[in-house]
Amino acid sequence: MGRRGPSPKPAALKLLAGNPGRRPLNYREPQPPKTRPHCPTWLDKDAKAVWRQLIPKLETMKVLTNVDGNALARYCVLWVRWKQAELFIRQHGLAYPLRDEKGQLRCLQQFPQVAIANKLATQLTRLEQEFGMTPSARTRIHVEPVPTENSIRQFAARKPRVRPMHTA
Repeated sequence: MGRRGPSPKPAALKLLAGNPGRRPLNYREPQPPKTRPHCPTWLDKDAKAVWRQLIPKLETMKVLTNVDGNALARYCVLWVRWKQAELFIRQHGLAYPLRDEKGQLRCLQQFPQVAIANKLATQLTRLEQEFGMTPSARTRIHVEPVPTENSIRQFAARKPRVRPMHTA
C-alpha cells in the first residue's frame, strides 16, 4: 500500500512559509548542492531543447539542485510526447467516424492520442508542481532575495525609528 496524504515539504520550504503546520522540522534532511545537473546524452534533440529552455528558468527561481536531473529529464521526455500527441489532435481532430457494413455512421471513436495527451498532461502537472512551475505551486514557495552590497549599505544608512515610551 502506498503512502497516504500529500508529499512532505522540505524543511527549508516550511521555514520560508513560516512553518504553518507548527510541526517539528527535520533539520537533518539531505541538502543537495544547488548546482546545474548535467543533461543526459540519451535525450533526443527535442527533449534537449526543452532542457536548455528550462534550466535557466529553474536556476533563476533557485529551486534546482544537481540531484534533480532525473526528474527534469523525465519532464522533458513527457513534454515532447505530450506535444506530439497535441499536434496529432490538432491535425486529425479528437475522434474518427465508425461506420457499419452499409456505410452508415454508427458512432465516433476517440483517437488514442486524446487519452495519451490527457494522461501526459496530468504527469507533467505533477512534475511542474514539484519544481514550482505552476501558479499555485509558486504561492507555496518563498525564496529570500540574496542581499546585495548596495542593499546592505542602504540598510546600514537608515535612521533608526524611535518608538514613544508608554507610561502607565
